[in-house]
Amino acid sequence: MDLFDVIKIPVLQTKRLILRSYQESDLDAYYEMMADPDITRYLVPGHPMSPREAWRSIAGMAGHWVLRGHGQWALEEKETGEFVGRCGIIEPEGWPAKEIGWVLHPKAWGRGYATEAAEAALGFAFKTMRLEKIISLIQPGNDASVAVAKRIGETFEDRISIYDKEADVYSITAKEYFSR
Repeated sequence: MDLFDVIKIPVLQTKRLILRSYQESDLDAYYEMMADPDITRYLVPGHPMSPREAWRSIAGMAGHWVLRGHGQWALEEKETGEFVGRCGIIEPEGWPAKEIGWVLHPKAWGRGYATEAAEAALGFAFKTMRLEKIISLIQPGNDASVAVAKRIGETFEDRISIYDKEADVYSITAKEYFSR
């Protein structure tokens, strides 16, 4: 059984990816991704996760769908069926706005998957959720995420402090999205 059987998380498809609910079989690859310090240094809480923390992270994402009606999808590579990352729309308590975010497993880096998944999630945000604006919070130095944000049409807006870390705010409005 996957989470789709319990909460109705929409499935999105791109040319090479399936954006879907998390499955128990994703846990090992998710933990491997979230235990990588090159990834987690740019995320809250900023340190590699233990297996227990990775499990709680997945559970929290499922809960986000329940509480907010949107959240992050697991990214499955169509060709292999492998878990390759996460992407979606979040707004945890205390967040400045709804955020589109992405994290890729290192084995999927450099293939354009983050941009592909973010474009699908962005379409969901503006066409289905009918948001007026969405942001991305990107820590200074995370050049790969800045490049993705720019490719999906986001522009730099501000630098803020959140959870005792600096983050650059990139954003795109519905008007900007639909005029691309």
